[in-house]
Formats: sequence, structure tokens, C-alpha cells
Amino acid sequence: MSGSGDRVSIMADDCRRQGFELERRIFELDSKCSSLRMEKQDDDYLQNASAILDKLKNYYRQGGESNSLPKLLQDYTQVILDITFYEENKLVDQEFPEDCSPYKIQQLLQDLTEPEVLAGRLAPGQEIQSVLGLELLECLYWRRGALLYMYCHTLHQRKQWIKKNKPTFLKCLQEGVRYLMRMLQVRNCVKLSDGVVFHDSATANLLSEGIFSDTHLLTMMYIGEMCFWAVKYEDCSMDTAERKEERLQFRDIGMQILHKYVSVCEGPLHGQGWNTENAKEILNILQ
Repeated sequence: MSGSGDRVSIMADDCRRQGFELERRIFELDSKCSSLRMEKQDDDYLQNASAILDKLKNYYRQGGESNSLPKLLQDYTQVILDITFYEENKLVDQEFPEDCSPYKIQQLLQDLTEPEVLAGRLAPGQEIQSVLGLELLECLYWRRGALLYMYCHTLHQRKQWIKKNKPTFLKCLQEGVRYLMRMLQVRNCVKLSDGVVFHDSATANLLSEGIFSDTHLLTMMYIGEMCFWAVKYEDCSMDTAERKEERLQFRDIGMQILHKYVSVCEGPLHGQGWNTENAKEILNILQ
């Protein structure tokens, strides 16, 4: 019987240790949020993060139960999303300064990866999407991919910089496309034979294509543009088989995604204001 008792004791210790880890991170984020609010007191995102952090701190001060771990992690994730959104906007407003942007972007990517890592570590027996929820998980991938898209969009206009730093540029594109593809894969496409009744065939078509929101469509356009930039710059250097292989992959992904984007915008979403001109131009070049 003692072996069983030991296991229970070890599990209890693990729970306590995990609880401490999350608690420590919450108080660290609270300190960071307070210092950022000194820069801009009335920022909506920082105010929202601050309100959630107050709730989380009270929970710990009152000795909350660990059975609400998913809710704690979801609130924690929302705080991360709000704080990093404020930091991202600063970088965008400053047009990604060359000296500090690489470090700051890596820091933001790390922050936006942390909720997934924590969920995997603190709830090891559960799927991450069931702990964080589909919307938050989608948002974490979207935000990382969109950050790299905006960074690459800015770098794309700095031709001299790209000449000197082409491998770095291509690596950012590769990472960005990977995050955005993961975002599109978070929800399984709704199968129209699943007994789900749709009163609107256009909605049914969109869901069957895995398009659940405007953000999904924007994601497809971002992927198409990033693949185009990658193909454009890899075409300049065909010196290794690995690069050639990567270029073909980017070309294939870009064409597949943009074909889908155009067919959806000119099909179920016809007349809804989605422009396909840029997508068609890129497709002509990729083909």
C-alpha cells in the first residue's frame, strides 16, 4: 500500500509545483503590465490585461483550487495576447527599427508560444486545444504568423537589407508561413455529411473549406504573399539543392492557398468586398 501512497504524494507535489510556476508567471506579468501602463495609461489592451491579472492574483491570494487549471490558463493566455498586442503595435508604429527588432520579435514569439508550452506541461494528459480552447489556440498561431508577416512586409521594402541578410529574411518567411498554416489547421473542416443542417449553402461551403472567419481569409492572403516573396528571393540563388527544394514548397503552398482564396472570394463571398486582384497577380507569377 505504501507504493500507492507514495504515488499520490508525488502527484500532489507535482500539482503544487505546477501551481507555483503559473502563479510566479502571473505575478511577473503583472509587474510588466504595470510598467507598460506607465507609458500609456489609457491603452485598452493593457487595461484589459490589468483587470484579468487582478482577478488571477485574487484567486491565488484566496488559495484557489487547482481543478480550474484550464480557466486559469485561458485567462493567462488572454493576458499574454493583450500585452504582446500593445508591444507589437509599438514595433509597427516605429516601422520595425533595424537595431532592436530581431530581438524584440524573438521575445514576442517566445511569449506567444509560452501558453502552449505551459498547457502541455501543466495538463500533460490533455490535448492543448481542449485546455486552451480552439479560439485562443488559433489566435496564438495567427498572432505569431501575422507578426512575422508584418515584419517581412517591412523588410521586403528594404532591398539593401535583404541583399545582406537573405537567409534571415527567408527564415522569417518560413516560420511565418508555418504558424499561419497551423492556424488554418486548428479546427477540422466541417464535413457536410456530418448531419449538420445549414440553411445557407454559401455558409456551408465556407465551413467545408475550413474558413470560419475573416481572419481565416486574411491568413490565406498573408500566406500567399509570403510564399511569393520567398520564391522571388530564392530564385536569385539556386546554389543548393535544399534551397531549391524549399522554393518548390513555397511555390506549391502559395498556389494552393491562393487558388482556394480566389475561388471562395469569387464564389460564396462574391460581392462581399474581398479583392482578388493581388492574389491573381501573384498566381500568374507563381505559375
